[in-house]
Amino acid sequence: MSPLMNLLSIGDCEFIRVITNPMISRALIVGALVSLCAALLGVILVLKHYALIGHGLGEVGFAATSIAALVGLQQYPLLVAIPLVCLSSVLIMRIDQKSGVGGDVLIGMFSTAALAVGVIASVFTTGYSGVYNNMFGSIYGLTNVDVWVSAALSVIVVGSFCLLYNRLFSVTYDETYARATDMNADMYQFIISLLTSVAVVLGMRVMGAMMISSFIIFPAMTARRLAKSFKGMLICAVITALISFFTGMVISYAVESIQLPTGACVVTVSVIIMLIVYGITSIRYKK
Repeated sequence: MSPLMNLLSIGDCEFIRVITNPMISRALIVGALVSLCAALLGVILVLKHYALIGHGLGEVGFAATSIAALVGLQQYPLLVAIPLVCLSSVLIMRIDQKSGVGGDVLIGMFSTAALAVGVIASVFTTGYSGVYNNMFGSIYGLTNVDVWVSAALSVIVVGSFCLLYNRLFSVTYDETYARATDMNADMYQFIISLLTSVAVVLGMRVMGAMMISSFIIFPAMTARRLAKSFKGMLICAVITALISFFTGMVISYAVESIQLPTGACVVTVSVIIMLIVYGITSIRYKK
């Protein structure tokens, strides 16, 4: 049976059976939480032209999980990943502010160095299969602990975003004005970087180190094309991210015979949505 027919043949009973499967339900919950966090922070990062930090931090997270396996903490990778990714994020911001080297250069330095360390550590522990899983995600390997940890961290990210919404808006749209009003813009820059670090670590289990930065960027770019306000962009980005995730996961499940990576399917769907939106809006603007 073709993948399309496999997808269309899922009836009501089969659909209920699939989503109540513990493995699938855990993936749906964590994926939805990651989509929400990535979409909210992606809007800020895209507007501030700092979107590639997600790529750099994803590879730092890959190195951290590989190191966790190397030291015997493979069951608790977040204990290593979160501190290391947050530290790297702070260092990138601090060095950029103090030395003026440039954020893109620093991200490139951190990401390439972390990628090399992560590959070497993975080969000594889980082998190249571990490299693949960390790079492209292993969404069906989530445990109940992963769900609870993801939920707690997502509450922190979303709660902080809502609590600091006005200040994050000011720093994002007009940092010069924010500084002129005696706002500690540097502190909020660090908060954004720390929240991004947490979102990246969360997304790695679902999307993989190579995919999470793309999932941060594409929904935000789609929202930027559709919305005229900051709040509108946030809403559009969240909707786009959720649609991309659920559609990508369904496609991945429907084509299980060739084991399409869920993260790659999700990102591909988000790219297609962005291209469709850009195509439709371009035609509308020409009229």
